[in-house]
Amino acid sequence: MSDPGERLVNLALFLAKTPRFVSAEELRAEGLGYPDDQDDAAFLRMFERDKEALRAAGIAIEVDEYEAYRIDRAGTFATAVTLSAEETATIRTAVAALATDEAFPFAEDLTIALAKLGQGAPAPIAVATALADEDPRAQGSSAAIAAEAIAARKFLTFDYTNARGESRLHEVAPYGIFFREGRWYLVGLDTSIGEIRVYALKRAARVRMNPLQPKTPDFERPDWFAVAEYSLHPFQYGAEPFEAIVRFSAEDAWRAPRLSGGTGEIEVQPDGTALWRVQAADARGLAAWCVEHGPGVVPLEPPGVVNTFRMGLQEVLARHER
Repeated sequence: MSDPGERLVNLALFLAKTPRFVSAEELRAEGLGYPDDQDDAAFLRMFERDKEALRAAGIAIEVDEYEAYRIDRAGTFATAVTLSAEETATIRTAVAALATDEAFPFAEDLTIALAKLGQGAPAPIAVATALADEDPRAQGSSAAIAAEAIAARKFLTFDYTNARGESRLHEVAPYGIFFREGRWYLVGLDTSIGEIRVYALKRAARVRMNPLQPKTPDFERPDWFAVAEYSLHPFQYGAEPFEAIVRFSAEDAWRAPRLSGGTGEIEVQPDGTALWRVQAADARGLAAWCVEHGPGVVPLEPPGVVNTFRMGLQEVLARHER
């Protein structure tokens, strides 16, 4: 019986040095570690497992119309990057801070990346950071489980409480996660309704990955899926979308492109103010967003958001006057 690790290394090295497409039968005959007495079906199963293992390790494998294989060099090998001492020190400091943040689910990966920046680089400055959310430890743990399920293509189950306070169990095929304004979000196919949904992980409890057949994927993510298309502002999630207009004062107009996150349309006015036209779906959420990022950020339309915004300001003022 050949050693699986040695066979994988041999396969990776052979593909790396061979620029042309190579068939599975050619690879089998190259003495890479596939048993000589193995029948065709068993070989193909082993070869498929080996390909998946290489892909999971970051080696991109191309397939042509004749089912032949080669390494996608552009997708596998990174272009050399040269950093100045100042750039290296800045990156190391930022990474060191995140690596100690209990809300960040990829601390181990960051620590490995930090070690690769070079032994001779300046030591990172001792700083700490916290991702602003209500329960950083729970969100970080849930995001880590979600990321593992995404990589393994295994179903996730969790209890979810929506904005109306309604709770139920969800089973989701996880497609991606993203972080926005202090919160982790999961994007995936809800198996009960057959539609893609976005879930705020702060609202999810008892997040669990399907433990059955851990090496067998439960689903395939669509090729067209892009998590960036679902990375919206918190106030853009809801059942009834509407168009809103937010005004940035002349002193705060420079903040509009950054705060908009590339969504909607920004119109700079003759007086130096900026109007942001954006799709929203949560009036209270948009009003809270304006209060959070103000002063100088005020909703103009629709009236429901304006009224909620004013009430929010009155509540803030009342608390400060006590």
